[in-house]
Amino acid sequence: MLLLGALTALPAFTVDMYLPALPDVTSDLATTPALAQLTVSGMLIGGAVGQLVIGPLSDRYGRRAPVVVGLVLQVLTSLACIVVPSIGGLVALRVLQGFFNAASQVSALAVIRDRFTGSEAARILSRLMLVIGLAPLLAPTIGSAVLGFGTWRWVFGLLAIMGAVLAAIVLRWMPESLPAERRRPGGTRSVLGGYRSLLRDRHFVALAVIPGLGQAVLMSYVVGSPFVLQEGYGLTHTQFSLLFAANGIGLVVSAQVNASLVRRVAPIRLLRTAIVLQAFFALVLFVIALTGGGGILGLLAALWLVLAMQGMIPANASALALSRHGEIAGTAAAVIGAFQSGIAGSISPLVGALGGDAVAMATVMLGAVLLAILVLATATPAFRRGGWHAEL
Repeated sequence: MLLLGALTALPAFTVDMYLPALPDVTSDLATTPALAQLTVSGMLIGGAVGQLVIGPLSDRYGRRAPVVVGLVLQVLTSLACIVVPSIGGLVALRVLQGFFNAASQVSALAVIRDRFTGSEAARILSRLMLVIGLAPLLAPTIGSAVLGFGTWRWVFGLLAIMGAVLAAIVLRWMPESLPAERRRPGGTRSVLGGYRSLLRDRHFVALAVIPGLGQAVLMSYVVGSPFVLQEGYGLTHTQFSLLFAANGIGLVVSAQVNASLVRRVAPIRLLRTAIVLQAFFALVLFVIALTGGGGILGLLAALWLVLAMQGMIPANASALALSRHGEIAGTAAAVIGAFQSGIAGSISPLVGALGGDAVAMATVMLGAVLLAILVLATATPAFRRGGWHAEL
């Protein structure tokens, strides 16, 4: 469980450890905040493409081999980031880094589907959020510590070390969860057939899009908060890291509450409740950002509540989606992950495009949550026709 959590959390560490350095990257490479934010959004887009490629490979060759290859290539791109001379080169390398990181995330989700289904899978995914939640708790603090005695380039040196250590652990201790007889043979036609069957399933598509919109909420905060809190409110690297960690605690707490509730409450009910609450808190955040009421404390409290709901949304939606396509779990996990990375990578740059201030961040977050509510409301009749009455 800890290893799967570490693999799933690696992309988050790759983002969160780097966040305190965004203003330094902007200055050192003589660029703009919007372009600096593309080093985060670009990684998400690379991750979306990577998962679509790697997911079917994990169904064909097993879960273990793609993880090892992806980690090795992640190490190489991290080392290249240390010496890159321009913002354009850094954005390109971050796209590649996201692509290779996808192997860890998609394979970890597929391993869970290989071993668990339904409510039990939702419970395991919620427990996994405890490990993933360490990323926002620890990564910015570690990044700030690195910046205390080095430059932003040193962060990538540490990421390279982390990738190498994980690769060694996988080789030594991670067993293969997909036996040869259950692997999906075939070439391009088989892969496209798998994607076609997934995208024709309206239940699956709705459940895959919702975590993507939730991830857009999270990443809008991630790319906007360094500038909103450090430049807008004058917080130091350390103060920003502590506040970022506090929001991570909210994610962890809600994930563990979800893990306890899912034994007694249908995952779809928990999903609906979390999205509605997140929309309400996002509206409060928008009003505070627009009016300035409550000051920084009001803004931070509303942010905490919005982000806490994110501990419940992906686990329930992903478990429900994966339960429908166990025979192509890797491909299904790839679509879910691609939607998460692609939607978040497409929406989060709007924060910078709209000005990069607190109002811009809150506007994008609120818009993403409202879209999630629309998707869920539109999909509800399809769930009923699919015989999910007991879970609605």
